[in-house]
Amino acid sequence: MWGTSSEDGRALRCEAERVVNEVAQGLRTLDDGTTWFSALSPVGRQAVLQEVAGYAMQAHITAADGREGVARSGVKPTANPSVMICMDPPRYRFAALPADEHVKAFRVLVSVFSVADTRRRQTYCKGSCGHTWHNLPPR
Repeated sequence: MWGTSSEDGRALRCEAERVVNEVAQGLRTLDDGTTWFSALSPVGRQAVLQEVAGYAMQAHITAADGREGVARSGVKPTANPSVMICMDPPRYRFAALPADEHVKAFRVLVSVFSVADTRRRQTYCKGSCGHTWHNLPPR
């Protein structure tokens, strides 16, 4: 599915989960996350985009989250990934975008996920969260 061994795929998913959640919680900058993402192979970038799109879906992003995330991402609101995430309902096929749009897609997805996940941590998970990814130690 990812063009790598299942062990490599598992390792990449774990690393992506850590990096994305560190960005969402302010433990890593978006630029640091983007540098990590940019160093991946093209197949790895597609896999991470699929993974992060799944996080965004699970976070139940709203149109307001999309707009705020795009504003934070540094990506133009008219870029394909920005338009896709702000649609109602959002489009999540970022891995299918041309390779030259993958970095923009990553920045948009992670930024929107950060907005939605912060809202969820402050409401649904406040004080009683058992999600390990919501309780990351400082780097």
